[in-house]
Amino acid sequence: MHKVQSLAERIINNVERVIYGKRREVELAVIALLCEGHILIEDVPGVGKTMLAKALARSLGCSFKRIQFTPDLLPTDVTGVSVFNQKTLEFEFRPGPIMAQIVLTDEINRATPKTQSALLEAMEERQITVDGVTYSLPRPFLVIATQNPIEYEGTFPLPEAQLDRFLVRLHLGYPSREKELQMLTSQQRHHPIEELEQVATAEELIEAQRLVREVEVDDLVKEYIVALVNTTREHPNVYLGASPRGSLALYHTAQARAAMEGRDFVIPDDVKALAHATLAHRLIISPAARMKNVDPHTVLDEVLAQVPVPGGAARTLVQR
Repeated sequence: MHKVQSLAERIINNVERVIYGKRREVELAVIALLCEGHILIEDVPGVGKTMLAKALARSLGCSFKRIQFTPDLLPTDVTGVSVFNQKTLEFEFRPGPIMAQIVLTDEINRATPKTQSALLEAMEERQITVDGVTYSLPRPFLVIATQNPIEYEGTFPLPEAQLDRFLVRLHLGYPSREKELQMLTSQQRHHPIEELEQVATAEELIEAQRLVREVEVDDLVKEYIVALVNTTREHPNVYLGASPRGSLALYHTAQARAAMEGRDFVIPDDVKALAHATLAHRLIISPAARMKNVDPHTVLDEVLAQVPVPGGAARTLVQR
């Protein structure tokens, strides 16, 4: 797993030249890359959501497209459209921005549900269908969606089915005082993104994605993951708990975290470290609990405290 560890370290260190003081969030983004998952970033404007997407693309030398979601955006503006060529007398497919390797969908909740749904097939099946013809998307493929949690006027909240398709949800937050001062200094003459170099290739990432799936997960750890997810479904403050897709998300991200630390086996600490990022956005809190200011993170803290952690057997896997 040293290949995965080395690749992840190179990407993280490179992205940190642009995104200051957010190592954990950058690590989660790289975990999503290694798991072939998608990222939802919910945060206020100006904290570096777009820069994170650009920095990841530059670090890997991947193609990058940005889609600004607005109420008048059409599904064909995302997927592409077939246009009649008068010279050849045939329809030609003009691909939309979704055909890039890393796609930033900015303010996704400002588009109508019809346009939002254009992403579902792309995110889940890595393909799009236009006029009955299916087109495969490039590999690697990553969607990074952003939404502003403050301005809800004129927005269309993402339905549960679409939220469930995001592997992790991140919150970048404001930088510390020291990191913000460092940011001002670094951007005195130009933005550091302009000098960001490629430190890995798409082929290396695809190979790392394959290696991550080989990480061993003990049966006790699998039972721990299922117990955590089942407990969210039975929690009295939860109207709708995490789905089986949530179990898979926690399972695969734990594999990626283990590989990033140079291990070929998962330990319970991997699962605990990723429970909030993978499950919080999948929980729907009951109306009565929301009145008491209960949020998904509070519920997950209770669930993690309640479910017993597997014993020594899960920690004694022999590293190959």
